Amino acid sequence: MTISPKITVLCGGVGAARFLRALSTVIPPRQITAIVNTGDDTVLHGLHISPDLDTITYTLANAIDPDRGWGLIDESWRALDALQRYGQVRPAGSSAASTWFGLGDQDLATHFYRTARLQEGASLTDVTSEIASAWGLDFRLLPMANDPAPTKVVVDTNDDPGVAGDGQISFQEYFVRHRHSIPVRELRLGASFAQPTREAIEALTTADAVVIAPSNPFVSIGPIRALPHVDQILAKRRTTVVAISPLVGGDAVKGPAADMMERFGFQSNSAGIAEIYRNVCGHLIIDSKDTSLASEVELAGMTTTVTNTMMGDAQVDANLARLTLAAAGVAS
Repeated sequence: MTISPKITVLCGGVGAARFLRALSTVIPPRQITAIVNTGDDTVLHGLHISPDLDTITYTLANAIDPDRGWGLIDESWRALDALQRYGQVRPAGSSAASTWFGLGDQDLATHFYRTARLQEGASLTDVTSEIASAWGLDFRLLPMANDPAPTKVVVDTNDDPGVAGDGQISFQEYFVRHRHSIPVRELRLGASFAQPTREAIEALTTADAVVIAPSNPFVSIGPIRALPHVDQILAKRRTTVVAISPLVGGDAVKGPAADMMERFGFQSNSAGIAEIYRNVCGHLIIDSKDTSLASEVELAGMTTTVTNTMMGDAQVDANLARLTLAAAGVAS
């Protein structure tokens, strides 16, 4: 009887969700642990919202809206539309009745449940497990931390007069409200002052392999790495850590990763990704469009696999998952 390997995946956003789904086609979901970025978490309308956890949950439950890549399929927006009524009476400086962040009517149920359970004293780890069970998932989903660890984005106020003060805004304001269109000057990671969950540390140390999903290395994977002990654990087991580049042909499949690479002094391609991960990861998987960069990746001290990383086709997805496990030295 063959025993499937235990795989821990560092996750954030749509790319990670799609990779987890791909991985589950070659090994049982119960063997997969996802450590999910919570630096994007926010409180809006008094509700605790965990965008990356929810995107992954909905994707794995086959309930994600396929066009948007976030939120639920067949969603309605009556509550959000109704909030418009109160915008006309909202006092200056109030955040009441904000409508810039899209919360669908069905999606609200998840946030209602999470908020109520947290107010009862449950940990985010426990609540995440409960939500995953409610959606019928066998995957083990773990928030990176139980305590708040917000990512703040410092932007140049000259690029948007609507950003006041020193230019520090929440990640969701940057990503959703401003559609990540303002150049970033600095990231301030609340994870630097938080603690990883005990479960996350255990998953990192006991897995047969660790995979860094194709997510933004700064705002999705960066907060997880900023937690105490995480980089040390990854560096110690570097030969069994595999990353999948989120850049294809110099562009991000989704989001501002490519722009951030240039802003923070890295090449905006998979060779730049290798520079970011070289100390904690021994192998980088890059897309076939970036074959010419393989030698640069290897100069950074990493071995390389070149394949189609554009997920969406069942055969492509399964092949990427198998190659990822092979690169880590484990068999599916």
